[in-house]
Amino acid sequence: MDKVIIFSAPSGSGKTTLVKHSLKTFPELEFSISCTTRQPRGSEVHAVDYHFLTPDEFRQKISEDAFVEYEEVYT
Repeated sequence: MDKVIIFSAPSGSGKTTLVKHSLKTFPELEFSISCTTRQPRGSEVHAVDYHFLTPDEFRQKISEDAFVEYEEVYT
């Protein structure tokens, strides 16, 4: 596929519902799984909900230009 579709909106606005519906309706679409250095929450599954990486793994991917974009967020 040569195009990227990005759904961006505030939490609770229905992005997940829209994405799930789109993926069912258009089987040629693929979902991009984000990477994070935080620990999984609740029933989150590695390589399904996120790619859970160590900070060292994350920095390595940055140095390899493996990401289209990344953000460091401090909480």
